[in-house]
Amino acid sequence: MTHATATANAMRPPFPTERGVEAYNTKLGMWVFLASEVMFFTGLIGSYIVLRFGAPGEWARPGIVLNIPVTAFNTFLLICSSVSMVKAYAAIADGNQKMLKVWFLLTILGGAMFVGVQIYEYLHLVHSGFVPSGVREGSELAERVANGTLPAATMGLYGSTFYTMTGFHGFHVTCGVVSMTYLFFRKVLPGKYTQQDYRGVEVVGLYWHFVDLVWIILFTIVYLI
Repeated sequence: MTHATATANAMRPPFPTERGVEAYNTKLGMWVFLASEVMFFTGLIGSYIVLRFGAPGEWARPGIVLNIPVTAFNTFLLICSSVSMVKAYAAIADGNQKMLKVWFLLTILGGAMFVGVQIYEYLHLVHSGFVPSGVREGSELAERVANGTLPAATMGLYGSTFYTMTGFHGFHVTCGVVSMTYLFFRKVLPGKYTQQDYRGVEVVGLYWHFVDLVWIILFTIVYLI
């Protein structure tokens, strides 16, 4: 009977270990947080669509106000950083500490470059006269409004919605870069993630892919349509 009991216990699916339960709770917490972020960005994007297509006047074409080629390159950078995050996850899942460090660092650099390019874009837009309140007086864009190239009635809505949406997204990217930098120096470099426990990489990866997806939607709606 003792042998039969031991055999039955061996065939029985094991109960979740304490570490397994912790990993599950961590991922569940991230998914709940991302669900709230979906609602947040849905509200922002929905408001932009309603204001843009329900505005009483014409909406300025993105190509006239925004630097689409620069932002397209920035979008490419963020997509590449998402790919490198996938590579980092695959590396630690295989127990490859060296490639985890390489790919994780490339992800951080990609995110930091995205933020840097976005700051450059903001500085260029403000210099040309495109500000959150609309168009700055005496600027290049103000001259276009005066000669009828740009619609005067909707530039205020355009500026406020543009900087709100892209600014909040840039804030999320910055938070992701800071979080990954912390993990890189505290966990990745010392080799604390193993093939058996790499939930930190998985959880921050979920956040990073979400940020990437939101930007693709924003880029399409704000810059291309």
